[in-house]
Amino acid sequence: MNIIKFKTQDGASQLAVVKEDHSIYLLPYQDFLEIIEQAEENDVTCLSLVKEAIQDSKPIGQKLEDLHLLLPLNAEEVWASGVTYLKSKRARNYEAHEGKEEVSDSYYDKVYEAERPELFMKSTSRRTIGPNQPVYLRNDSNWQIPEPELGLVLNKQGKIVGYTVGNDMSSRDIEGENPLYLPQAKIWKHSCSFGPSIRLAETVNNPYELTITCTISRNGSKIFEESASTSQLKRKYDELVEYLHRDNELFDGTVLFTGTCIIPDNDFTLQDGDLIEITIPEIGTLRNPVEKLAVQHTSSVSN
Repeated sequence: MNIIKFKTQDGASQLAVVKEDHSIYLLPYQDFLEIIEQAEENDVTCLSLVKEAIQDSKPIGQKLEDLHLLLPLNAEEVWASGVTYLKSKRARNYEAHEGKEEVSDSYYDKVYEAERPELFMKSTSRRTIGPNQPVYLRNDSNWQIPEPELGLVLNKQGKIVGYTVGNDMSSRDIEGENPLYLPQAKIWKHSCSFGPSIRLAETVNNPYELTITCTISRNGSKIFEESASTSQLKRKYDELVEYLHRDNELFDGTVLFTGTCIIPDNDFTLQDGDLIEITIPEIGTLRNPVEKLAVQHTSSVSN
């Protein structure tokens, strides 16, 4: 079962569930966060709560492709994991060490092998966008890519209640210049998206056997396509969540991206007008057009 949110004809937001046969049932909630909170309050799973909500309902007549999909969850915080795949470690080394993928004892080698994972804040609710909204390109970066990832949807106890498709936009040249620039390489306006749905955790047989495919199109033609499997992930999801939860307050609906194993060639950078499509078949396809961020002029204040 997949939870979606869509815009109704009168402009309101409506939550719904999509069953395996593609039938769609309306839910008495406006956001997936309400399902998480209700499940905790009643000490039940999100799945059982959803099943109860639609047991006497009839499906709507519309098809999924006809709906105006919205971000399914108003996540107060989105976090991300770094260097969790071997390909990611090699790419980070390439950025930081003059085109070398294998570097003896680099900080990226160390974090890949370390007990403690790399975790960083990726976005907040007001910076996060959903399906079909544009992701933006930084004006001070010349090497930018999407990072297709599986996202974990958590409750405040750190339990995984759902899975989603995530796009962790990244400025490779900024991070490669200095690892301390990571927040600037990862966080800017419209640099984080997820959706198009949330797959309820209880309905996923094996979250380590999910295929992620990323396609990038330019001027109507496909210029990049690559697939990877979550089976290639070095760390376990519970391990990432446990470290995120250490001495830290989690909020219901926190999303944690788990890292990427899909990285375009080193001479590739996104351009204004590109289209990014990230697919996990069990969850759906997250589509985001690419736009150049309008230059924001700031005034200097002198004392």
